[in-house]
Amino acid sequence: MVLLTIIANCFVLALEEHLPADDQTPLSIKLEETEKYFLGIFSVEALLKIVALGFIVNQNSYLRSVWNMLDFVVVVTGFVTMFAQSQSGFDLRTLRAVRVLRPLKLVSGIPSLQVVLKSILQAMAPLLQITLLVLFMIVIFAIIGLELYNGVFHQTCIDDITLEPIDDDPRPCANTKGYQCPEGSTCVKQSWDGPNHGITSFDNIIYAMLTVFQCITMEGWTDIMYYANDAQGPFFNWLYFLPLIILGSFFMLNLVLGVLSGEFAKEREKVESRRAYQRLRRQEQIDKQLEGYMEWLSRAETLIMEDEATSDAAKMKIITSRKDTQLRNQKQKKGEEIMEADKDIFATANIVEIVTKKHIRRGAEEEKVCRVL
Repeated sequence: MVLLTIIANCFVLALEEHLPADDQTPLSIKLEETEKYFLGIFSVEALLKIVALGFIVNQNSYLRSVWNMLDFVVVVTGFVTMFAQSQSGFDLRTLRAVRVLRPLKLVSGIPSLQVVLKSILQAMAPLLQITLLVLFMIVIFAIIGLELYNGVFHQTCIDDITLEPIDDDPRPCANTKGYQCPEGSTCVKQSWDGPNHGITSFDNIIYAMLTVFQCITMEGWTDIMYYANDAQGPFFNWLYFLPLIILGSFFMLNLVLGVLSGEFAKEREKVESRRAYQRLRRQEQIDKQLEGYMEWLSRAETLIMEDEATSDAAKMKIITSRKDTQLRNQKQKKGEEIMEADKDIFATANIVEIVTKKHIRRGAEEEKVCRVL
């Protein structure tokens, strides 16, 4: 029910529409009336958890969990904003922005989402190292770009009469190699700001790093390569852009996905081991309770047999049941011993099979060597 309430509250928050001068549409006014119902449900949830777990003193109390702290902040700010009034120029209704944290309550209700979020948080340290590696590679390629393409994106074809670029979307040109200007125009240096108002260029280290980063993201990197071909010819530019795309896009950025995948696998293993431990502990508790119950029955049977009022038939029945119980226990122990022995036999058979295969393979190799000789 709480999950459905959170999902419904997300829809309500998404349907809100704010107008100028704090005006509201009829739909927003109706949605505003649902706020108290959502807040009431969240308050009941928090109250039940506090009663069941305790507030903050116990080890596993309510506020000892990060997700419960988030729920508590959402509930408290909801009550504050509901009864807030504008005083001395400060409007407490600005705390309504805290309602955007309510969708995060889904994480506290769905364990799989907690695993994903914890995996991302655990991956922050390895991601920082990968970020430094990517930054180092960007700096290296930016320095190479400064040496190869410094200032080449600022020359374009200028009309001989109007002294303006011949195209609305200019492109770099070259007097010898690369793009040649048509008749009636001349390739003039420093006559154009460059692509994207001069940002896409290798004029300084900052612009060069931005351009390299754009190429790594593969967003319009072919346009930059075509600009370089127009400015310097299409013969050697691929030696710069091909390693940039392979190392930067296909290798470096995919390391991020590898780190996230590894951390997710580790976090999932932790969760599975924790669940297995809880199941084992629960089974041990059940076994202890069963042993205590059986011991209590044995004592009761002993007292009954020592009682003089107990008939011989009742005593024989108790003795017979005890013998049957002992036989069952012995059979169970023998079955467990047989299973352990079978495991040892299977393990030994596997080892013998592996050794036999190795000897056969070695014999075949020696036979081949003898034939060659």
